[in-house]
Amino acid sequence: MDDALIGGSEAMRELRGQIALLADVPTTVLLLGETGTGKGVAARALHAGGARRARPFVHVDCAALPEGLFESELLGHERGAFTGAVSTRIGRAEAAEDGTLFLDEIGELPLRLQGKLLRLLQERCFERVGGGASRPFRARVVAATHVDLDAAAARGAFRRDLLFRLDVARLVVPPLRERREDLPALARALLARTAARLGRAPARSAEAFLAEVAAHDWRGNVRELENAVERWLIGAAAGATPRSEAQRLSRALDASGGNVTRAARHLGLARSTLRDRLARLEREESGDVPRDLESPLYGAERVAWTK
Repeated sequence: MDDALIGGSEAMRELRGQIALLADVPTTVLLLGETGTGKGVAARALHAGGARRARPFVHVDCAALPEGLFESELLGHERGAFTGAVSTRIGRAEAAEDGTLFLDEIGELPLRLQGKLLRLLQERCFERVGGGASRPFRARVVAATHVDLDAAAARGAFRRDLLFRLDVARLVVPPLRERREDLPALARALLARTAARLGRAPARSAEAFLAEVAAHDWRGNVRELENAVERWLIGAAAGATPRSEAQRLSRALDASGGNVTRAARHLGLARSTLRDRLARLEREESGDVPRDLESPLYGAERVAWTK
């Protein structure tokens, strides 16, 4: 079991049961939940738990693909289809074969492109860009989003007919605040896995860290916890030098080309959380509010949290 699905809470027992029921059927599944809750993990569990486990699992990040390249990336293209298309290339839909096509962050897909995806799902066939031959689409579709698609459809930002196609079976991945009893087991599992991956163990007891984990409001959910565990392990084993929260956020924004959504995903935070922290840091720089980076979560004694 992947760490993100660990826990004995009623919410997690129900989710694991739903995944087991749906794993071996070809039904389209819509995964809902806040950023960082483990929707991608649930998608892989759906794939791994059924007969398609030996077939490809193809991940499409709808928020990261440039709008102009989406159709080519999804459907593929023929040689000469456009400037720069020097060879034929298969798309993600074709690469998925009879496995799973995972459409991550489907709520971020521009309205113009939603119609192209709808045709793929509705007709179960496609043509490569620049090609005329119709090809079958055999993959099972799993989509995920943190966006309220019902509200988006009501205001015209998401096609209702596409929502109907996606929303055959709906699973909700709960946020950590709704399953706080899972935090000790989840944090210990993450510590063990991350320590093994890094090839190092903490130089001091993790009990104080685990106590802080239990008290913290994990607005970035499992992804934020994963990042915190890794930073703590690095800091505990190597004595990392403290760096400011502003530097950490700035590096993430630079790496994402200024895209707040991608930067938040990299940091393991909700987009709104990152915006809140950026706004707070700006106010601190202007002297409007006192700094609070000496808190148990961001202070100098917790050097890895601000690295």
